[in-house]
Amino acid sequence: MDHVDRAHLRDPDDDTFTMSRYAVADDLSDLARRFWIPTWVVPPGREAPQRVLQYPVCLVVVSNTYARLYGVTPGLGGTTLVGRGWAVGVMLQPAAGALLATGPVPDLNDRHVPLQSVDGFDDDLVEAVRAAMEPDPTSAGWHARARTLLEEALRTRLPVDDEGLLVNEIVAAVEDDPQILRVHQVCDRFGLSERALQRLTRRRIGLSPKWLIRRRRLHEASGRLRESGTELADLAADLGYTDQAHLTRDFRSATGLTPGEFAGRFRSVAGPRTADPTG
Repeated sequence: MDHVDRAHLRDPDDDTFTMSRYAVADDLSDLARRFWIPTWVVPPGREAPQRVLQYPVCLVVVSNTYARLYGVTPGLGGTTLVGRGWAVGVMLQPAAGALLATGPVPDLNDRHVPLQSVDGFDDDLVEAVRAAMEPDPTSAGWHARARTLLEEALRTRLPVDDEGLLVNEIVAAVEDDPQILRVHQVCDRFGLSERALQRLTRRRIGLSPKWLIRRRRLHEASGRLRESGTELADLAADLGYTDQAHLTRDFRSATGLTPGEFAGRFRSVAGPRTADPTG
């Protein structure tokens, strides 16, 4: 399952929106991860809540009604879609927050600021992106025009500094290596003391190394729980939890659902499961 899909706790019955995703230009790979462009049509009188276990990165978002720089949401993030709309989003790299934010990155956690308050992302840019999307918000061709405008603005933040490159590598290691289950493993891999690692991640992304590992576990759990035959006890062991109850508490604390409740939403779509991960 794609990393973004694991983070997006989309209800399988939610058909109110479509999502397009694009890679960023190669020269921006140290600064940004990908574009995502949702378009939605929610019938009158209805709402479509979207819930996300966000990655440890800031987000640039220009929509038909707002433009914002988002900090990281350490808990459960998301938004509620209504009516018709679209958005052009950029998932940044961990290094990028400090290069775009007007103040300390931790101050942005659980917050957003107007994108126009960020140097180089003014009203003219926002209106140009909207003009590029206006002819057809579902068209890949118009998406390309909007992406080009945002990429040009992002290039003004290059090159990424050495500390930023290091924090990118650390976060990538935690996200991509399921064998990393403890903070000391990160310290050993990068030759850092735990104190130095703590200071680095707090300064650049406003989060602890322990949070990074916990969030990766939750992403992996959300992906595995959508698969037929997932045994909760096996999943807990694979993710380094002491027992099934520990996984259940952690998952419910983050998402508001037990693993069994979350997995149950996919049974009607994927068919009956051979195992019933309850709790």
